[in-house]
Amino acid sequence: MKGVVFVELLSLADSLIGEDAVDDVLNSTELASGGAYSAVGNYSCGELMALIDGLSRHAGTTPDKLQTIFGKWIFRRFAQTHAPFMEGKETAFQMLDSIENEVHVEVRKLYPDAELPRFATRYLSSHSFEMIYLSERPLVDFCQGMIEACIEHFGETASVLRTPVRSDGCSGATFTMRLTSRQAA
Repeated sequence: MKGVVFVELLSLADSLIGEDAVDDVLNSTELASGGAYSAVGNYSCGELMALIDGLSRHAGTTPDKLQTIFGKWIFRRFAQTHAPFMEGKETAFQMLDSIENEVHVEVRKLYPDAELPRFATRYLSSHSFEMIYLSERPLVDFCQGMIEACIEHFGETASVLRTPVRSDGCSGATFTMRLTSRQAA
């Protein structure tokens, strides 16, 4: 996994539990990197999961809940640091629909070795949307957090139904979203 994910996780953790608690987790968790991360480095997903486990204990929450919180954090950071991807998008569904064929295309240009999840999307109606997420990594809750933050970013409210999926050795979920309200522009 790209180091930027680790750097952002530690930034989130610092804001949630403080620098001393983050240091405790880094010192008490067996990490191949020793807990030193570069945004452009590559690290194992196992190391990410170990950090999430340790940090969730210090934060008094479950690893799944911390993944969801982290997904929201990452989307908000993405919206700030990569605002051009948001241009021309008027709804969360439009943004989510662009991940595979716009966002990931650009990520692959910058990081040809990036191992990205796969997304398949379709509009079910003008108010409902389906996104299938598949990954070799156990980050479905992280993906859900990103989806929820995307919906919030566009001032919308939607129900999100998650159904587990397995395909070609990957796990993931089908997220079926139904728009319930949209703020007036």
